[in-house]
This record gives sequence, structure tokens and C-alpha cells, in this order.
Amino acid sequence: MNTVDVEVLIVGGGPVGLSASIELSRHGVTSLLVEKHAGTSIFPKARLVSTRTMEIFRSWGIQDAVEQAGLPRADSLALGIGSALTAADFQRAVAPIHDDAPQSPTYTYICSQDRLEVILRALATGHDTAQVRFATTMTRLRTVTDGVEAVVDSADGRRLVRARYAIAADGGRSGIRAALGIGVAGPPPLGHMLSVMFDADLRQLLHDRLGALYFVRGEVGCAVEAVDNVRRWIIQTAYEPELGQRAEDFTEEVCLGLVRAAVGIPDLPVEIIGTMPWLQQAIVADEFRRGPIFLAGDAAHVATPQGGFGMNCGIQDAHNLGWKLAAALHDAAGARLLDSYPDERRPVAEWTVDESLNNALITVEMMEGRLAMQEAGQRQADRRRAEGMVLGYRYDSSAVIPDGTDPPAPDDPYRTYVPTARPGHRAPHVWLSTAGTRVSTLDLIGPEFTLMTPAGSGWAQCAKEASGRAAVGISAVEVSSDDSTTLSGPDWADRYGLSPRGAVLIRPDGHVAWRCVDATPSSDAVVDALDRILDRTSTSR
Repeated sequence: MNTVDVEVLIVGGGPVGLSASIELSRHGVTSLLVEKHAGTSIFPKARLVSTRTMEIFRSWGIQDAVEQAGLPRADSLALGIGSALTAADFQRAVAPIHDDAPQSPTYTYICSQDRLEVILRALATGHDTAQVRFATTMTRLRTVTDGVEAVVDSADGRRLVRARYAIAADGGRSGIRAALGIGVAGPPPLGHMLSVMFDADLRQLLHDRLGALYFVRGEVGCAVEAVDNVRRWIIQTAYEPELGQRAEDFTEEVCLGLVRAAVGIPDLPVEIIGTMPWLQQAIVADEFRRGPIFLAGDAAHVATPQGGFGMNCGIQDAHNLGWKLAAALHDAAGARLLDSYPDERRPVAEWTVDESLNNALITVEMMEGRLAMQEAGQRQADRRRAEGMVLGYRYDSSAVIPDGTDPPAPDDPYRTYVPTARPGHRAPHVWLSTAGTRVSTLDLIGPEFTLMTPAGSGWAQCAKEASGRAAVGISAVEVSSDDSTTLSGPDWADRYGLSPRGAVLIRPDGHVAWRCVDATPSSDAVVDALDRILDRTSTSR
């Protein structure tokens, strides 16, 4: 049996596994991704790409590709509800488009998972440090003294894989999670669901009703999702095994009837492409880490589809974990840095899953007749804006150094995002000017640590000295308020809460790790901050 040695083994080739591969490669970590299916998903599955995930894609250089593969932006923000798609009682609500949105350089988009995975796979396989193998099944995984060993099978033989760490991105029915004996917490499943993908020319019929999601409660009760808002669509409907109903009962004839009833045209030409049963649930794993094995994505948390949070939360797991594994593998961090992964991501996952459940219960109440369609539609439209949760979550862990300030406390933390550079929060987006063009502060954050400071403060030189002493990459960025330097922004320092002698140290995942509001610049202070964040001692530095 041939042996493959890599630093990280990734099990699962969906959006989360592929994102983990990409992020590890950005940090120079070798990885092997194995996926049992022969290719990327042929079913759209998840579709919404949140603002935060779009920011990550922007940093990877694929924002434009994702936008081109997705729905037009106006359609991405629209939601419809009625007794049928063509019924007279149909209502359409559209969230406003902010071309100069203050919270981000990008915006949420609808891009179906089958198209998104193609983009992610191409990016992952473009890195020399990554091996991406589909049609490859992991048949055994065990912990050994110096990491993990796994056996993987493919058409060209069986291999023994040896790695320091493993990432379980193998979905909601994670075999790795089960084998580790890690339980899950959450309410009973909301129901058994079936997705029906179909081809029908609906664009002209719905020309003034186009949106990302449609709720139907009439002859049938279901949700209709737009894949391309032209010919490719998905219907989601429930079935009840306790009443003897089965997924197998949805024959082509039954599915045709369901689609035609949902659209409201009895003789509509339709082609059924495929069906996929799934369980609607909201659960979080009891543990996100067991020794050298880390759970990510649906293996760690499963959200309901309402809100489109699940895939995004998983991609952000990978973004959080990648730089930490790299630091550990490159002997730049102590043991507690990897412990910060579950400390940071599990609370975010719990909040995300809870809010997805709140969204789902609105639909359940409507479908069961306990909530009028108009009121349900208004509630759903109101909860389409979730920027408070998407951008406003924060980390409290050993990898963050508190500065004694309190976090923002908006009345509605789910909807309302309050920008802050308080340690633990995502670094705020602020437009800066360089050579007559605009650049976001987020565009300045790369795979290294980033120290941002007002021009002339002296902290930039300290960061360069500290980088050499600590053997940790730091990109030093100076911003002026008067165009006296390459980068300028008149209110940047105020929005980051800094005096002219202040600085912020931003982690590779875009979260502020340390903030000094006003102090005499010191390379010792930067080295000390890095040592605390990375769980190292500074005695030899």
C-alpha cells in the first residue's frame, strides 16, 4: 500500500472542504482532500453567499467569478409569496440595493452550490501544495502519536495517508463525528423534506415577480428556489414518514403535478431533473475538536435552510482554522491557539443555528395555517437583513487580547451591524484612497498579520522590527488623513477608535486581535501581543 504524507487531511469536497484546502494553501500548508463522489455537486443545494463569505471570496480573487455565476443582484434580494407563482395574490418584496454600502466592499449574492463548487475546486487545484482527489473514499481514520493515519480507496488503489491534523468536512451525517462518539445538541427535526429540481421556462411568466425565493401556500405548500431564474428551479416540500409517506412516493408524475400546482399552470411543460430527500434540523456538535481532528461545516453544525446561513458558517470555520493550523505546523504557536478554534466558532455556530430555526418557524406557522401569508411574508422579508449576525459576531478566546472596551449593544443584534475595531470583531470596512482609486481596508488584509496605524505614528517601523524578532509575518500599513501617504482616509482612524499614536493588529482571518488606542510605539509591545495571541513565550525574543 502506497503512503502519502501531508500536513493536513481534509475529508469532504463540498464548499467547506474546498475552502479549507484553499485557505491552507494560502498559508503554505500541504493538504490532501478526499471526496467520495466523482465530481462536484450536481444539485444546487445551498445558494446564498453572505456578505462575509463574499468578502472572503474577494480576498481569494474569485468575487467576480461568483457574481457572474449567480443571479442578478436585484433578483438575489427579492422574495415572493402567494398561493401560486402566477396567482393574483402573489406579493414580492425586495431589499434595497446599496451601491455604496457602509458595512462592506461587497454584498450578499445568490450563487447555487453546484456552480460555486466548480469555482472553488478550480481554485483549490491551482495550488501546488494541495492534492484534491474526488472518487476517493476514506475507509479508516485513527489518531496516532504524531497526528492521524487514514486509509483511502480510489480506482487506482488503496493508500495510507499520514497527516499531522485532519479536518472533518464530511457533512451533516458525518461518519467521522459518529466514529469519534461526539454527540449533537438541538431540538427534534422540523421535518423530512424533498427537493425537486426541474427545468421549465418560467422567466416570461414571472418577469415582474423574479426573486431568489418564493413561498407557496395554496393547492400545495412548498418553497420554490430560483437557480438561474430562467429554466432551472427547485421545489422544496415536506413529507411525513409517521403517516406512511416516503421519499420514494414522489414519482415523476407526482413531481410534475407538484411543480404545475406551485406555478399555477396545469399544462406547464416541465422536465424533472432529479430529487433529493433531506432532514430539516438545527443541531450543533458537542465538540468541534477531538485531539488532532477538527469538525467543520455541517459536520459541526447543521442549520435550517431559512436564511441561507449553513454553508457560510462552514466556510468561515475553514477561514478561522486555516491560519491557526499553519501557525501550529510552522512551530509559530503554542497549544492554546488550536483550542481557540472551538472556543471561537462554536458560539457563532450556536447563534447561527438558533436564528435559522427562528426563520424556519415562521414558515412552519404559515404552512400550518397559524400565520397569514401576508404577515409571514413581511416577517420573512424583515429577517432577510441579518447583517448584525453575519458581520457583527465576535470572538472571545486566548487568541484575542481585550482592550477593556465594551462590545456594541444594538437593540436588534440579528439585523443591526455596528462597526467596531474592538478586539475580537471583524475589522471594519472603510474606503481608502490610493492613486485616485478606492480600496477597502479589508483588501489590505492578507495571509499574514496586518498592523494598521495612522501615518507618522511610528508603529509601522515597530511592526517591521517585531516581525523579524518574532519570526512572524506582519504587513505594516500606514494611513494618512490628508493624502500625504500612498493610502489615505480622512475618518479611518476615528472609525477604528485610534488616536494619532494608535494601532490595531489584525489576524489573517480579518479579526482584530489587539488594539492600542494611544501609546508610545514599541516593538516590544507588538512582540508581546503576538506571543499572547499565538500562545508563545517571549523570553528568547
